[in-house]
Amino acid sequence: MFLSLFAFKANAQVPSPAAPQQRPVMLTGGTAHIGNGEVVENATVIFENGKISSVAAGGTAQDTAGYQVVDVKDKHVYPGFILPNTDLGLVEIGAVRATVDNQETGELNPNVRSLISYNTDSELIPTMRFNGILLAQVVPTGGMVPGSSSVVQLDAWNWEDAAVKADDAIHMHWPQRFNLNFDYTTYTVNREPNKQYIEEVRKLETLFSDAMAYNADDDSRVDNLKLKAMQGLFDGTQALHIHGGGAREIIESIRFAKQLGIKKIVLVSGTEASMVKDFLKENDIPVIITNLHELPDMAGDDVDLYYKLPYLLSEAGLLVGMGYARDMIASARNLAFLAGTAAAYGLDKEKALQIITANNAKILGIDDQAGTLEKGKHATLFVSDGDALDMRGNIIDMAFIDGRKITLDAMQQRLYEKYKEKYSAEGK
Repeated sequence: MFLSLFAFKANAQVPSPAAPQQRPVMLTGGTAHIGNGEVVENATVIFENGKISSVAAGGTAQDTAGYQVVDVKDKHVYPGFILPNTDLGLVEIGAVRATVDNQETGELNPNVRSLISYNTDSELIPTMRFNGILLAQVVPTGGMVPGSSSVVQLDAWNWEDAAVKADDAIHMHWPQRFNLNFDYTTYTVNREPNKQYIEEVRKLETLFSDAMAYNADDDSRVDNLKLKAMQGLFDGTQALHIHGGGAREIIESIRFAKQLGIKKIVLVSGTEASMVKDFLKENDIPVIITNLHELPDMAGDDVDLYYKLPYLLSEAGLLVGMGYARDMIASARNLAFLAGTAAAYGLDKEKALQIITANNAKILGIDDQAGTLEKGKHATLFVSDGDALDMRGNIIDMAFIDGRKITLDAMQQRLYEKYKEKYSAEGK
């Protein structure tokens, strides 16, 4: 098995990461979607030394000497899409245990760091890039506190090179009061009480209260890796990402975090978030939606409820980001098309784009570097033939990460070219 996997990787010929930007680049004549709701027609986008230096309308009014000028007339320039809440780079083939490294044994592992397990040679990474995803938040799973996530850029030699923001958040899976169990004899879902709920909540209370006390006393404490890893939650350098679905669990978990004095709280995948949107607004809680293409749980809910969720939460004044269901990692490259669905169900098209660019960047704490096409931010962007939120228009010509022009081909394209050559030759 190991030999076959090695041979597979060797034959795949994964391209090397792009070299640092050498010359200033000027993209001219395209439509620039800034990522904050603004659109600039006939735009000139200039970046040098890996950072954006100008985004302006009206074509090339300045001297182009020394620039690499690229005509993108009739095309669209977008900030790189950002994929939160994913185990990209931690799981390669779900059915092959040797390629899965997304969790540790045990329920409470706040000291686990997903970043050091991130595999930059994953064959799944290029499939994200050719659909516009250039940044991702790599998140561990398993247990109630699986560890800390990190934000990475998707063209790197190793995890050190990939890191954009290390250990941005610690993740907590709040226990559910009820478990949903599918009955294969009747093809119905049974809602059964979680008999371990109180015990599980007490475990979390003990861990977090111990961590708060431990990190408040710098002088006399003995090293405890688990408790020390949670220091950022209390000094504001890390966010707590709460994974919870039910309305009651959402309220309980957020009140739990607030009582502990945790400064930055994010709700992830709150399937009933629309039911408590006023509570979320009152407590200034951003939401990352991950299950947009789902059917509602309640029989009386609108069948389009999840499609409308970004609109409903945005209208309530919440900061809304969007990811993809974690159990469908290979399909996460379709993130842009989830935003397209949101645009078809209430959101303005540029607001839908903002959810997977500027909003995701702000929620993940990287909005000083990414998320919009603005002066001073990293030149992490791409050029598409058409509307990048529509699979018919999402045809990406070129992409840049920190000003480096990256290779967009993945294994699918390489195999296409390989066998096209074979069968074209046979047909002559």
